Amino acid sequence: MIKLIASDLDGTIVAKDGTISDRTRQAFLAARESGIQIVFVTGRPFRWLTPIVQAFGGLGTVICSNGALLYDLEQDKVIWSQTLPASTARQAAGIILDHEPRASFAAETTKGLHLGPGFADKHHDFGVQADLDLNNPAIDAEGIVKFLARSPHLAIDDFYAAVAPDLSDLLSVTHSAFDVSLLEMAHVNIHKANTLGEYCRRLGIGAQEVMAFGDMPNDIQMLQFAGSGYAMASGHPQTLACAENIAPPLDKDGVAQVIEGLLK
Repeated sequence: MIKLIASDLDGTIVAKDGTISDRTRQAFLAARESGIQIVFVTGRPFRWLTPIVQAFGGLGTVICSNGALLYDLEQDKVIWSQTLPASTARQAAGIILDHEPRASFAAETTKGLHLGPGFADKHHDFGVQADLDLNNPAIDAEGIVKFLARSPHLAIDDFYAAVAPDLSDLLSVTHSAFDVSLLEMAHVNIHKANTLGEYCRRLGIGAQEVMAFGDMPNDIQMLQFAGSGYAMASGHPQTLACAENIAPPLDKDGVAQVIEGLLK
């Protein structure tokens, strides 16, 4: 019996235009009405949850920044966060630059986004941000929930393969975007599955009672944790290869189709 549905956002239920279809919205609302807990699990920071708020209002809890932060939509507040020391981010940046001298960096903190030189471009609007200075004590005071590294010319899978082995003992590393070569790093013990597992324990829900959906490598551990883990057919090949179940693609409302089948 499924007691909780965990879903990634972008590429899973959120389309490229930033919207959630009405069919998907109705499927989640029906699941919640039937007594199933809903938790959204995303790489996004809690300030970038507009699609969820527009579609569902205060429905559900959100695991943000790949598991580094737990956010209560109903109460509009941060419940818990696990931050990364600035000293670790500095060490990681040095390792990355050894492999990719043209890399640029950013840090998502509990207070805002800090951008280093060359990180932003005309194709990505990051909204309000501050300059990145990993030697500034204010960074540690805010707490880094996600450290970002961007390559201007390496493909994302090549970028990841080059640096991840040297970073594995220092922090967790993943990626979640098709259109930009962007590494996402957090505290070494943080990933979506760990935080989802802890959230489920608080609710008294076992892994076999969880259904999860995702499309990118940062979702793999979550899909493997869940008793019923579904990779999107439109997702990353690595994610598809690791998943036991495949949901129809996003443009066919794949998540909604699976939930509708569950509720029959």
